[in-house]
Amino acid sequence: MNRSIDSLLELADDALRTVFARPAATREVPRPVTFDEPLSEAQRREAGALMRVNHVGEVCAQALYTAQAASTRDPALREHFLEASREETDHLAWTRQRLEELGARPSLLNPLWYAGAFGLGLVAGRLGDKLSLGFVAETERQVEAHLDGHLDRLPAPDHASRAIVTQMKLDEARHAAQAWSAGAAELPAPARSMMRLAARVMTTVAHRI
Repeated sequence: MNRSIDSLLELADDALRTVFARPAATREVPRPVTFDEPLSEAQRREAGALMRVNHVGEVCAQALYTAQAASTRDPALREHFLEASREETDHLAWTRQRLEELGARPSLLNPLWYAGAFGLGLVAGRLGDKLSLGFVAETERQVEAHLDGHLDRLPAPDHASRAIVTQMKLDEARHAAQAWSAGAAELPAPARSMMRLAARVMTTVAHRI
């Protein structure tokens, strides 16, 4: 009983830290080779909106990995999820810092995004380890494509944001490859379509709120 309570408290602590605390990165924020050129007000707002969406994605990543780690009974797989979560914390810290540099704010709906992603992670975890890993692989595949689109949409002078997004894209591709290597199963087409739809809703709303 006490162990269950301790686990719940740990999960609650993870959620509060992700949504409200200032994350600490273990790696230095990626820096561009070229110095930033001055951004117009319109460019600054657009860059801020795009980085807010990326920050929301990292809030969701924390929730997903935490839930999946809590769901699996395989100690090695649990450590796999927790290690990925720790690396995603770098992304959370980088995007938060860049938001501040751009004078933008995180999404006001971050508690809702976290709760929704945590629920999805629990569902994925209950489906078994292979499908849970498949969920990770598909999520990272879609995130990689999403980040690729942001590289095209970021204002040309915003080299700092582009450096962060480029490193995030490399990390997400590696996480997907690791999930496949660990035995991920391909998700059914309807599940992949639903994930794309949910991601589209999230990115559209987070761009503004």
